[in-house]
Amino acid sequence: MIDVQRLRILRAVAEHGSFNRAAAALLLTPSAVSQHIASLERSLGHPVAVRSTRGVTLTEPGRLLVEAAETISAELDQVRHEIDRLTAGRPRLTVATFTSGGRRLLPAALARFVAVHPDVELTVREAEPETAVPMVRTGSADLALAYHFDGPLPLRAGLDWTPLMDDPLWLALPREHRLAGRDSLGLTELAAERWVLGCLKTEAHLRRYAERAGFDLRVAASTTDYFFAQTLVAAGVGVALIPQVSLSPDAAVALVRIESPRPARHIGVVTPRRRRPHPHVQALASALAEAVER
Repeated sequence: MIDVQRLRILRAVAEHGSFNRAAAALLLTPSAVSQHIASLERSLGHPVAVRSTRGVTLTEPGRLLVEAAETISAELDQVRHEIDRLTAGRPRLTVATFTSGGRRLLPAALARFVAVHPDVELTVREAEPETAVPMVRTGSADLALAYHFDGPLPLRAGLDWTPLMDDPLWLALPREHRLAGRDSLGLTELAAERWVLGCLKTEAHLRRYAERAGFDLRVAASTTDYFFAQTLVAAGVGVALIPQVSLSPDAAVALVRIESPRPARHIGVVTPRRRRPHPHVQALASALAEAVER
């Protein structure tokens, strides 16, 4: 039988890239870490880690064990949170959400949920998908409203993704801009413009497009808030790509459709995969789907 504590130590070695740094993180001696890894290898009958002057490299069996260790750790964390929930005085539900989704999609869903489940103690935590998804995996959040751009959202084992909607990006231009009256635009027509970035992921998309189209991306402002980005566009600082869910009706900007292929965010719900799905998690996920449909 594989020892769970030794899996935890191997996971730390993989995370930190050396026995010494793993030992410091685990408050163990390097010798103790080495002995645990050696015992794990003896019980398995295969080497799991190879030391070199550049650090530690996992073997293929070692990588498989680290994946198993992550799954086991996440399962245990979920069980611990579930036990805490069962022993609490009232039912609890923690939701993680990205900012614009929390502003535009979540309130209506929460209102529907609270009307039916007024006894549930709700906690909402703002987090981008790269933070929110691990929160669901470890049990620190019961559900995450998340999104991804190109390709599927990378999910670890034990999680489910339920798509809610596609969220197309729009070009936001100052109202007096020479192209503001157009019905649609290709991004190449804006090659000479300065850009206002409202999200690092949008920046990555723009840079890829600019590289393919053969122009350099000129950045006038960089923010982590699409709503702030629109005020900068309205002030004439530059132009921006803004997801539809993040559009502010109060922003004095002109919105123009992007010509095909039109980029979009894909919004959905991340939930833990369980033999017995939690009824409150299912209820809130359903409320989010209803909020999107309306």
